[in-house]
Amino acid sequence: MIRVGIAGIGFMGWIHWLAYQKTTGVEVAAIATPESERLAGDWTAIKGNFGPPGEKVDLSGIKTYSSLSEMLGDSDLDLIDICLPPAMHRDAIIQTVASGKHAFCEKPLALNLADCDAAMAASQQHDRLLFVGHVLPFFVEFQFVRDVIDSGKYGKLLGGNFKRVISDPTWLSRFYDPNVVGGPLFDLHVHDAHFIRLLFGMPESVDSVGRRRGEVVEYCQSLFHFSGQDTVVSSTMGVINQQGRPFMHGYEIHFEKATLHFEFSALAQPNAPEMNRLKVFTEDGQVLFPELGDGDPVFAFEREIGEVVRCVREKVPSKILAGQLARDAVEICELQSKKIFGNSAF
Repeated sequence: MIRVGIAGIGFMGWIHWLAYQKTTGVEVAAIATPESERLAGDWTAIKGNFGPPGEKVDLSGIKTYSSLSEMLGDSDLDLIDICLPPAMHRDAIIQTVASGKHAFCEKPLALNLADCDAAMAASQQHDRLLFVGHVLPFFVEFQFVRDVIDSGKYGKLLGGNFKRVISDPTWLSRFYDPNVVGGPLFDLHVHDAHFIRLLFGMPESVDSVGRRRGEVVEYCQSLFHFSGQDTVVSSTMGVINQQGRPFMHGYEIHFEKATLHFEFSALAQPNAPEMNRLKVFTEDGQVLFPELGDGDPVFAFEREIGEVVRCVREKVPSKILAGQLARDAVEICELQSKKIFGNSAF
């Protein structure tokens, strides 16, 4: 049994907690947070833009610590799940692997390439595994894309457009601070940057136009350039200032013999979510609707954590959650930001 300690009990810590309850071969043995009410199991103040709100949880038998450094002294733990603000990721990873534990860090790996490189170097120096929580490939609609590519069923991958737009996350006071959360590019779009990197490789260059909010990009559209001239990849990402649609994501992906289309929007209560379910438009005129299950977003985190557990058990890195892919996603976001702000911002 792999024993994990969760560092940071906010929205992502809560979602990971839920996923661990449904994953075999792993158990949450400890948590660390400076908030006394959450150490006592009152997580009702937690909220986010998808999934269930926080609840009161039973922490019987689970060790509680007020800091990560305190928890790292627990010799019974094998893996630390880092759900702290992005600015803290580099130091948390370095401390974790130096303590002899594997690190599973929520995305982004860090807010700049230097910190990404430092975290990766530490994991290699201490011979510990590093996983970065880019969960998007584990959502069933995105897993389907990877399965189609692996099968070659619809021929060559030609490109696609990716969307990820949220309403202003007013509950995050430092969301637009480039030195704490990083704004929409590094907190939101980094998911699609990682998926684009996974599917198409590293772009040679990027063109972006967008709106700014303070020192970060609020909203932008980008075109990614690859060596193959027939590869066309673009993205739309950012924040709208109307609270009626707290979250949406989707894609249209082109193959030689088919086009895949998916879009999901969470709507503010009392409205229900809008699901433009995954469709496959084939070259012979058919419209196919693959059966993918109920679409519960927590299921993707179960699969992600299942991948982490498998790799820790087998002592091998993950092809999807590896540090290098996460580093490249941060580099893509930096390229987009530079296009909009100019190099002086970095």
